[in-house]
Amino acid sequence: MKLPVNARHMLVIDDSGRVLMAKDADSVVPVASLTKLMTAMVILDARQDMREQIRIDDADVDRLKHSRSRVRVGATMTREAAMELALISSENRAASALARNFPGGLPAYEAAVVAKIRALGLTHTTLADPTGLSPANTSTATEFARIAAAASRYPDIARISSDRRSQVEINGRPRELRNTNHLVGAKGWDIRLSKTGYTDEAGRCLAMRLRSGGQTITVVLLDADGSAQRLRDAALIRKSLSKMAAA
Repeated sequence: MKLPVNARHMLVIDDSGRVLMAKDADSVVPVASLTKLMTAMVILDARQDMREQIRIDDADVDRLKHSRSRVRVGATMTREAAMELALISSENRAASALARNFPGGLPAYEAAVVAKIRALGLTHTTLADPTGLSPANTSTATEFARIAAAASRYPDIARISSDRRSQVEINGRPRELRNTNHLVGAKGWDIRLSKTGYTDEAGRCLAMRLRSGGQTITVVLLDADGSAQRLRDAALIRKSLSKMAAA
C-alpha cells in the first residue's frame, strides 16, 4: 500500500516480515538519533553493571552540531540512568558516555557495533558514532525496521523507550524525563518501542513498534519535514492499519 506520507522514506512491516506499506524504503540515508537503539543493544550485550556510576566528560560534548544538553560536564549517574536519558530524552551526552565507558573504550564499542550490524545481516547500515549526530550514520527504512525489531527483544529497551515519562537521578537529584515521541502514552496508541531522531541531514525520523489489529507492527519514517508532519504520518499509518484490519 502506498500512502501520501510526508516522510521521504517509510516502511511498515508485520512480524511475519510482510510489508504492509512502503515508500522508497531501500535508499541509504542518515538516521540521526535512531542510532541510539543500536547503542543501547550493544551496551546491554556487554552485560556491564547498570548500577555503576558513570561521569559525563568533556569528550561527550557535541562539537559537531553543538546540540543542547540538559546534562552538564562532570555530572554523574548510573549506567541505567544514562540509558534512560539516551532512549527517552535522546540525550547525546548520555549516549556518548555509555559508549566511552564500554569495556575497552570507544574502539571496542565501535567494533561491537560493526559486529552487531553483521550479526543482524545488515548490508546497507553504517553507524559511525553512538549518538547519531554524524551524517555518516546511515541506513535504510528496511534495515532500520530490522534494527527496531531486534531492539524490541531487549526487555529493558522496550520498557524504557515505551515509557511516556520517567525519573532518573543525576548527581543524586531526581530529574524528570519525557519521551521525545509524544504519541507514547497517548490515547489510542499502544506503543511497545520508540525512538525519534533529528539532524538537518536526516530530517525528522521515527522508529517504533505498536500493537494494531492484534499484531505487532514496526513503523520506520525517515526524513520528514518537521515534528508535526512526522506525527501526521504516524496517525495516517495507524488509521490505514485499522482499515486493513477491519477489511
